[in-house]
Amino acid sequence: MTELSFFTRLLDDVAPGERLRLALAQIAHAEAHGFARAWVAQHHFRYIEGGLPSPFVFLAHAAARIPRIRLATGIVTLTLEDPIRVAEDAVVADLLSGGRIDLGLGSGARPESFVPFGLDPARKADDYQSKLARLHAALEGADLGAGNSLHPSGLALRQRIWQATFSTYGGVSAGENGNALLLSKAQPRTPELAHATLSDIQVPIVDAYTAALPSSATPRITASRAVFVADTTADALRLAEAGLERIRALAERNGTRLDTRSPESIAATGDTFVGDPDEVARLLGEDAVLSRVDEVAFQVHSVDPSHEHILRSLELAATEVAPRLGWSTSRALATV
Repeated sequence: MTELSFFTRLLDDVAPGERLRLALAQIAHAEAHGFARAWVAQHHFRYIEGGLPSPFVFLAHAAARIPRIRLATGIVTLTLEDPIRVAEDAVVADLLSGGRIDLGLGSGARPESFVPFGLDPARKADDYQSKLARLHAALEGADLGAGNSLHPSGLALRQRIWQATFSTYGGVSAGENGNALLLSKAQPRTPELAHATLSDIQVPIVDAYTAALPSSATPRITASRAVFVADTTADALRLAEAGLERIRALAERNGTRLDTRSPESIAATGDTFVGDPDEVARLLGEDAVLSRVDEVAFQVHSVDPSHEHILRSLELAATEVAPRLGWSTSRALATV
């Protein structure tokens, strides 16, 4: 049965320490409402994208305060990291959390982020694959040189790697490595795919992933989706108005002209699901990818509602949207 998870990018317009506190509160709220997993994104340098460069520090702290929910990186930009240090940090965080860490990895999108690390963004794809292989070797207990191997062992964590991708090539890589697949809440569009739906683009990635998996492996797929639920659709659109305007401006800067500037049209163009529980369940039910995944990660921040409305959206997602779609929440965990 499809499970529900929560994805936060720490985008609240407050001081950095308060962002971290609010993210912890949101993860605790998600746990109380039966969400299976909480994802956090790593971003270097740019406050506007979330400003969390050290996800394992955050997740270890979260694990000490929030006792049950699984905790995941969505993603660690492996291209910018030493893969052995990523393995070591992930293993220690996993031990401190009681085995609740999942490791989402990606290659990174912004070329400017490579410069302070002295790395060439033109080598991103090759560097990512070589570092991924090195990370696999470390977690598998291989000799890393001069008789050294990872300690503590990373064997358990090796089975909990997600590869994030925008492409069928990335889907093949995840499958061939026997890893899980992490699909984004939005997809870059080429001109010929300017009006394609999110599922139109991602179904071929899922197909490529499942075809590349070893015959002995079971597909594991998480799809992130930008979802904001309010008690009424009118409330949802009103509360999302500023965020939808940013989505519209970005789309038009990128050359996508909208047929209409209605909030519903902007949300669709921005791969964003906004409405009351009935409307959001209807929209998600039309997403062909979601019938093929194990987990849907709700990312509330795309339209940047207030903290209180994020909490309410999580409640409605668990108690109203998920049941309409037959998705699972861990009711035994609910304490509210």
